[in-house]
Amino acid sequence: MTAPAAPAELRLDTVVKRYGGRPAVDGVSLAVGPGEAVGLVGESGSGKSTLARLALGLLAPDGGTVRFAGHDPYRLRGARARAVRGRLQFVPQHPRGSLNPALRAGEAVAFALRLHGTPRAERAGAVAGLFRQVGLDPALARRHPRELSGGQLQRVAVARALATRPDLLVCDEPTSALDRSAQARLLDLLTGLRERTGLGLLFISHDLAVVRHLADRVLVLRHGRVLEEGPAADLWEAPGHPYTRALLEAATGRTAPRPTTLT
Repeated sequence: MTAPAAPAELRLDTVVKRYGGRPAVDGVSLAVGPGEAVGLVGESGSGKSTLARLALGLLAPDGGTVRFAGHDPYRLRGARARAVRGRLQFVPQHPRGSLNPALRAGEAVAFALRLHGTPRAERAGAVAGLFRQVGLDPALARRHPRELSGGQLQRVAVARALATRPDLLVCDEPTSALDRSAQARLLDLLTGLRERTGLGLLFISHDLAVVRHLADRVLVLRHGRVLEEGPAADLWEAPGHPYTRALLEAATGRTAPRPTTLT
């Protein structure tokens, strides 16, 4: 009898990653529980993308631990590794660069299905279903990446990530290359997927306004360290750290409120 899968919690504890002796990530701890949406916010160079690669098991930490569903991704091999990693998928910042330009959009999604064991006879129907799930006409599966808009490409990237029926998506700046209208549609898509399926999200962005609409909790990162953490609504209404206030002011154009102190 097959043991039940462990809960899909992603946990990083006091993780450190150095480049050339300098820490890009310096003692960061974060957790994303099943069905939870956590935002990670910071400027370029703050360590956000390095944290994403650590969370996905693409980069080994120099210190601390990474666990997903109770497993250390660096100790998994073979079929067990594919099964666990299929539960944790990635949505990139620039889908045009992550999709093979020689493949049609549907072929890119079908390739992910093949890697995770979907029989060939079922792939065409599965691709059409995934396109519908992300709000795309299945006829677009026949187009090459150059024939699709940025918003359509990002939805193809989400469809490809959903091919393995993951429990959690790591989204690295997925709206930064989109116009406001396409951003809103993508955020609505991710929110709807989470509501319907219980999908967990680690959503990385430089824009606190974007994260506010999606995340339950937000961590603010600067120079590889977490400066502030709390419920998204609280950080939006009363950011406690000057850096968080600056991010909020950059996102909204308004002066951010300062925390109330009692005397």
